[in-house]
Amino acid sequence: MKRKDDFETRRQHLINLTEDQLEARFWELAEKIVDPLVELAYKQTSPSIERSVLLRMGFSSLEATSIVEGAIDRGLLGKGAGHLVYRLSKDYDMSIREAGLKLVEGQMWDEVMKIFAGGDN
Repeated sequence: MKRKDDFETRRQHLINLTEDQLEARFWELAEKIVDPLVELAYKQTSPSIERSVLLRMGFSSLEATSIVEGAIDRGLLGKGAGHLVYRLSKDYDMSIREAGLKLVEGQMWDEVMKIFAGGDN
């Protein structure tokens, strides 16, 4: 099966554009394609991403998994597990490590729930 060559027909709306205008059009269309992906990445997370964040904050794999599971159980994963630990540490004047370990031990989850009860904190 041979594809019909309709290039000349399909390019009619572009024929009078300059090289700079074509480049601008390309980047405009590229942004339209990528925007939903960027929005999705900005608004969505996953347990593995959140564990990765916690690992970079200095927690062990087991500690990170425990914090992420606690966040999932309480419907807080979308806030970001690292963000939960950070805010707990900031609001209760303790180190990030200490705050995270409290969560690993099952402590202070009520306080975290109160911190994030207002919505987008």
